[in-house]
Amino acid sequence: MKILAVSGGIDSVVMLHYLRNDPEVIVAHFDHGIRPNSADDCAFVKRLAEKYNKPFVFERRELGADCSEATAREARYKFLNRVAKERGGQIYAAHHADDIIESIAINTLRGTGWRGLAPMTNPDVVRPLLSWTKADIYHYATENRLSFRQDQTNTEGDYLRNRVREQLRFVTKTDKEQLLKLYEKQCAIKSEVEEILAELSNDNRYPRELSKLDIATELIRSILANQNVKLTRPQLDNCKKAILEFAPGKRFSLDRDHFLLIERYSFLVEKV
Repeated sequence: MKILAVSGGIDSVVMLHYLRNDPEVIVAHFDHGIRPNSADDCAFVKRLAEKYNKPFVFERRELGADCSEATAREARYKFLNRVAKERGGQIYAAHHADDIIESIAINTLRGTGWRGLAPMTNPDVVRPLLSWTKADIYHYATENRLSFRQDQTNTEGDYLRNRVREQLRFVTKTDKEQLLKLYEKQCAIKSEVEEILAELSNDNRYPRELSKLDIATELIRSILANQNVKLTRPQLDNCKKAILEFAPGKRFSLDRDHFLLIERYSFLVEKV
């Protein structure tokens, strides 16, 4: 089954219309209770589900006006994951290309690592509109005369995403296309890193040959992150050099609590 997360906004309304003929669609709505009129959104989505003859599930919470974006998102996905588990389905979200650019910008402002440049890659969530721009979505809605709900919080400056969205209005189409190319490149790197790590043994021992790969820095970063070790880029470069050049038996200090033990063909992450 396809559990469509439909808020009532233009993005999710377009996604529902786009998939309206799919017999596996279930419409899921999370009423967060942040806005006084959020119940109206729920009623609107329910009418859409009935119009397309789709099953409708919802949950109402009273998160309150002071609820943060992160808390609201966590509560929403907790609901969606529960529905997906109960129905044996997969979550579908209406994120699009502009959402990717916004997320990259936000993660960059927060001092992201490389993974922050490859957002929205959770394999448990399907995003059928990811190649669409916001302009594509508006065009589709206009062409198909779709009605949707306007969330007034989308224009409020209290939320970081709204402030970033406002600034991105001035980014050129060419720059956005370059950001999306960077996103595709980072997603490919992330996939390759995760594939290699999945093939390695889980005994905390890794082949020194990893340090010779083009993605060595990202591999080492991920290996160390699994041990709760975070290094800067220069520190990672030194770490890679130690793995490549140190004689067997040598140690390389990572932080106060961890070090690398270099063996002939492998290296280990160990605690002091």
